[in-house]
Amino acid sequence: MISINTPTRPEKATEAPVLADLVNRLVDEVRALLIGDERAAGASASSDDAEYRRRAAALLDGALDRTAAEAVKSGYAVLEGGQEAWVRSQVLARVCGLGPLEPLLAEPGVQNIHINGERTWVDFGGGRREERAPVAPSEQELIGLVRRIAAANGSGERRFDASAPLLSMELGDGSRLSAVMDVSRRVSVAIRRHPQQSLDLDDLQGSGMVDGLARGLLTAAVRARLNVLIAGATGAGKTTLLRALADEAIGAGERLITIEDSLELGLDRGGAHPDCVAMQARPANIEGAGEVGLAELVRHALRMSPDRVIVGETRGPETIALLNAMSMGTDGSMATIHASSSQGAFTKIAAYTAQAPERLSLEATNLLIASAVHLVVHIATDRGRRRVASIREVVGAEGLQVISNEVYTRPGQEPGELVVPPACAAVLAEHGFDSSAAIAQAGGVR
Repeated sequence: MISINTPTRPEKATEAPVLADLVNRLVDEVRALLIGDERAAGASASSDDAEYRRRAAALLDGALDRTAAEAVKSGYAVLEGGQEAWVRSQVLARVCGLGPLEPLLAEPGVQNIHINGERTWVDFGGGRREERAPVAPSEQELIGLVRRIAAANGSGERRFDASAPLLSMELGDGSRLSAVMDVSRRVSVAIRRHPQQSLDLDDLQGSGMVDGLARGLLTAAVRARLNVLIAGATGAGKTTLLRALADEAIGAGERLITIEDSLELGLDRGGAHPDCVAMQARPANIEGAGEVGLAELVRHALRMSPDRVIVGETRGPETIALLNAMSMGTDGSMATIHASSSQGAFTKIAAYTAQAPERLSLEATNLLIASAVHLVVHIATDRGRRRVASIREVVGAEGLQVISNEVYTRPGQEPGELVVPPACAAVLAEHGFDSSAAIAQAGGVR
């Protein structure tokens, strides 16, 4: 047990770590007790925000009483009144930040949380999904909870009501919350969590997502400043792969500008990219003014002297701005896109550019793709398992067709192979990837 003789707040450097350790221990203890309560109550239990805070406070009071009893038993000094009040406020602030969502977010292994009205599900990945107690006893109280979370968001004004029934925002821990009301039968909330620690290429290779061949090719491509587009379905790991490639292959001396609808990449948070500007699109405010879209951010990024522009996901009018950026000297830029294959990415790009205000023709779009994109990577998913299944090189455009070669393929979980030598083989070789050796090892060109 610890002995503490401090004022109401930890004002001395030697006192702060002691109180911080106590706060951390109590936070873990109270969260564990709350998770146990939720599991014991089962799916029939109901808990609104106020009730959750009441239970958390009661459990914390019990934990503080046990802490004091242990101190007396061991002959240590107990917390003074002001100290205990400060510790209590710190613990409740961390445990009750998101009310009844906190125990779900604190539960180990949870990847996604899905709330459909009064039913709550947690997804652990790999096909494992479990139902939990309702987050709120009614849809109105669920709406109130989401509004309170949105009001406390630090990234700008966020609404969730009949006139703004769609909400997308980042939570404090980096998770992404999306909510919908009125335009759906039930009020629904989805929280997509990100790993506490970013996965690097060693992790992805260990999990089977990339093999040594794909890793070598893509790492060399990023170092060679080729423009790379990563395609795949929702949850395939596109952002994860992009982040891992950037961390391994982009030097610390390069200036990066990342552009996202909701901040997920986090390249500006670690020490690998000290000169990184992370920009996020902004929805309109209550008066319908102040919206800043991805396309505007991409165009503005070009005025900020970037070495590379990285777009978290392109899915609309910003696609033209992104392709222009890739073809205007910011080589080595990267982005992700939703597509079912490496070939299918070209169709999605054409659809986005046709819907943009510029309304590019298919022929103009293909010429822009040919001048901007060097490689398209596709991540396939099969019953929860992910793998880089295809890498396609863009070599030109002819009328209604983008001319490309699939240079790497991996049909299943077995190692992939380089099927044709890429046209950029000489450039890749300068950055550590020997295409000829890879083909010879696979038994020649098919």
